Amino acid sequence: MKHTVNNLINITLVFALIIFSTSCSEDYLEEVTYGEVSPSKMTSPENVERAIISAYSVLNGQVDGASNAYNSPASNWSFGDVVSDDAYKGGGGTGDQNNIHQMEIFNTNPTILDVERKWVALYEGVKRVNKAMRLLQASEDFDEDLRTQRNAELHFLRGHYYFELKKIYNRIPYIDETAEAVNDYAKSNTEFTSEELWGKIEDDFQAAYDVLPTTQEEVGRPTKIAAKSYLAKTYLFQSKWQMAYDATTEIMGSNYGLMDDFQELFLPENDNNKEVIFAVQHSINDGQPNNYNGSIGDRLLAPGGPFYAQYGFHRPSQNLVNAFKVTPEGLPARSNENLAISDLVDPRLDVSIGRPGIPYKDLNILYEAGWARDLATYGEFSPKKRIVSANSAYHLEVWPYVSALNYYIIRYGEVLLWRAEAALEIGKLEEARALVNQIRMRAKNSTYVQTLEGNNDAANYRIESYEDPWTDQEEAREALRLESRLELALEGHRFFNLVRWGIADEVIPEYLEVEKTRRSHLSNASFAPGTNEYWPIPQAYIDGVEDGLVTQNSGY
Repeated sequence: MKHTVNNLINITLVFALIIFSTSCSEDYLEEVTYGEVSPSKMTSPENVERAIISAYSVLNGQVDGASNAYNSPASNWSFGDVVSDDAYKGGGGTGDQNNIHQMEIFNTNPTILDVERKWVALYEGVKRVNKAMRLLQASEDFDEDLRTQRNAELHFLRGHYYFELKKIYNRIPYIDETAEAVNDYAKSNTEFTSEELWGKIEDDFQAAYDVLPTTQEEVGRPTKIAAKSYLAKTYLFQSKWQMAYDATTEIMGSNYGLMDDFQELFLPENDNNKEVIFAVQHSINDGQPNNYNGSIGDRLLAPGGPFYAQYGFHRPSQNLVNAFKVTPEGLPARSNENLAISDLVDPRLDVSIGRPGIPYKDLNILYEAGWARDLATYGEFSPKKRIVSANSAYHLEVWPYVSALNYYIIRYGEVLLWRAEAALEIGKLEEARALVNQIRMRAKNSTYVQTLEGNNDAANYRIESYEDPWTDQEEAREALRLESRLELALEGHRFFNLVRWGIADEVIPEYLEVEKTRRSHLSNASFAPGTNEYWPIPQAYIDGVEDGLVTQNSGY
């Protein structure tokens, strides 16, 4: 059932009990208090639960009463896709959200708004978790069994926030629940090695796994399998292949599995389905001011046309579209030649991307190039996978143009790809092939996008499994990485995968070399290996702490 009254995240009091709020103003560590709950009442079970909910609420990237969570989106569309080979910024030209344009061309600097906003949002989550942990521990009347479970949930949340910080900024300050004053958050980002930081993140997910139940009555709260999944992801980012492989064993034996139909996976009516292991819960018309419990971080992604606002951000790249081309055998063509209307294509293309001449959602209309804002700059394609039909009750037709489609932080299809990757790296190539084929066969057996008449496929769709044994590890690795790109397209993962695979310094320059001939807005783009794999530490944070305490990331 989609979004009930008891849904964890659909809370109207979410900003009534914000313990701390970090500011991007002159005093970066300024403490701001909200609400009128006296300190003596903070440890009542009711108020502790509110503090815990406050820790959950930052999952969607919304940290204040503004509508600019698109600068800190949970979906990482700008941090994970726009800076990869999968997407362009979009919008009304390079001056529209120019800060994201600077990210796209790798002219990022420590003062860029998005760099600051993302940092603020994630550390706000950390601070709320730490505060809730202390209140939970201090509460004398809190049910003991529930205390243990809530503490595990908080460990999970903290693990999530630090995981995001680590993959985006790399060298980060680590602050736990012993921090009480705002100044306690002024910490060095080199106190711990990278290995030690990963270890602390692992510890949080392990603490969550040891206690959390296999199911939760309230959707949105993490389960034991969600914690194990995040542990697997943490191992994967460290190339701990055997540990990642072992971790996925329990997940594959759980009640989670692939949705039968790839299209139905991304319908808001289904967004707490069996494939979704952990998600940011979104809702609309729930009493929250300005519908800020909706997909506020993605509000700029509306594709235009007769049914949507013409914000037009997060535009698929020509390179990504071309990646969906297949051979007559139904396997990836691995060609960067521009896709022609007659070409054979992977059916996931028209589920993921809006392209001219193909029906868009269930709107009984063909997508047209003219829907795309600033067609001359960003081309004719638009996002589609995570756009909710304008016919849906879960789509909001008025500002801020949000939807109630959850953002899937971890889904089972992604776990299968992790398992395949780990299997491949430890020499189990045939198991990896079987897992990749499982993903491909789900796509093959799904409903294909149909013509408006509904009696024919809308394009020349073909997809088949890999039939020949995988014997060459490097060739198998390339096939798996391409499968990850196709399956997870526009879900905010691409850039981070390129970095952890150690190939961002190859893929991005090659992409830019060709894409500059297609898109003039990339003419000044240049990827600097050893620098652009991570974002800079916000200058406002550096300026707000003791001189010399924080070391800026290399190259900034």
